[in-house]
Amino acid sequence: MTEDVTLMKGNEAVAYAAIRYGVDGYFGYPITPQSEIIETLMEAAPWKTTGMVVLQAESEVAAINMVYGGAACGKYSMTSSSSPGISLKQEGISYLAGAELPCLIVNVQRGGPGLGTIQPSQSDYFQTVKGGGHGDYRLITLAPNSVQEMADFVSLGFDLAFKYRNPAMILTDGVIGQMMEKVKLPEYRRRRTEQEIREQCPWATLGKTKDRGPNIITSLELDAALMEKNNERFQAKYRVIEQEEVRYQETECEDADYLLVAFGSAARICLKTIDMARKEGIKIGLLRPITLWPFPSNILNTYADKVKGMLTVELNAGQMVEDVRLAVNGKVPVEHYGRLGGIVPTPDGVLDALKEKIVK
Repeated sequence: MTEDVTLMKGNEAVAYAAIRYGVDGYFGYPITPQSEIIETLMEAAPWKTTGMVVLQAESEVAAINMVYGGAACGKYSMTSSSSPGISLKQEGISYLAGAELPCLIVNVQRGGPGLGTIQPSQSDYFQTVKGGGHGDYRLITLAPNSVQEMADFVSLGFDLAFKYRNPAMILTDGVIGQMMEKVKLPEYRRRRTEQEIREQCPWATLGKTKDRGPNIITSLELDAALMEKNNERFQAKYRVIEQEEVRYQETECEDADYLLVAFGSAARICLKTIDMARKEGIKIGLLRPITLWPFPSNILNTYADKVKGMLTVELNAGQMVEDVRLAVNGKVPVEHYGRLGGIVPTPDGVLDALKEKIVK
């Protein structure tokens, strides 16, 4: 089967896409609303077919350090969790970035702070795109808004992670993780052989061969001058990613007087708002960032010369709105509308907020 189309949850799509991509190891720990990822993997039992390791670790901290170990060997290693669990993984994520190890992390967000609620949220934006752990690092961040993209972004996330030797994250939420839609699963790929990994990842710690020196994977460097050079190399890499990997989607933007900016499930809600507003004669469009980092700042700055104002719609108290304001640099008003505690905005609520805050 190469083009299986089926009805499934977003969380399930991640699991099946991982198996079909040829992932070597998944290490996780259950937490609502992402538990179906590890449950689906356990039910599918890929260790019997592809040899993929699926392991429920004793904790989130253990899981992310298992990912570190697998990634250091050049393997396709991944984990998933939801907001409080991702917080526990932050030290390990920083280590992965500091050691320049590629991996995939999935965060199916829930409301916080603290244990909060099991309902959906987008309040981990700051944590993800500003560097949730310590140090000056960045995560390549993909924000799906459909079950299909949940599946597609597994391969995209791994491809980008290995291209730049940098951790990548799929930042989604409980709406997308739990909703069911038709999805076309990717074709099966066999897992790479050790020889292929050695050729593709000459830095991997697969054991020293006689024709090279030892590979050492670490984020530690006690010489301050050398550590500065490491950080300068990281920053140069991030600048390349910002130039090459920005992704976004435009809807009804060509003639728009006002722009909605939203990602993930909030962007889906805004599509209905566009229809409602245009029936009332208010021409609005939607710009959906697909990469939250690198952020589509340049295109937003361009639209700031064309529209009268922008409204960000987020399931939080206002986080991405700060990046939008930085992007437009004061050219037009930028306001925020969001709901908290797991409450999902409605299209009517978005339109009312647009009229109140932007359309004068």
